[in-house]
Amino acid sequence: MSKNNKVEQHAKQEFIFQKKNYMFMFIGLACIAIGFILMSGGGSDDPNVFNPEIYNFRRIRLAPTLVLIGLGIEIYAILLNPHKKKD
Repeated sequence: MSKNNKVEQHAKQEFIFQKKNYMFMFIGLACIAIGFILMSGGGSDDPNVFNPEIYNFRRIRLAPTLVLIGLGIEIYAILLNPHKKKD
């Protein structure tokens, strides 16, 4: 009898995260990935030539902001409680 009880308890276990959590996690990962992609490039083929494109708006402001927003979304996804009942 105890073996059947253990099987029933094991079958009733739920994951910590639900579909909503994973959806926000993937959105956060996409924001982080886009931020790092936007940060890439801007180098020069010749090391003796300076390329001022490395200091443009996209690499200095936009990309790090996207990475930070993605990290914020990840934190929200981890802390989100899908089991919370609405009053």
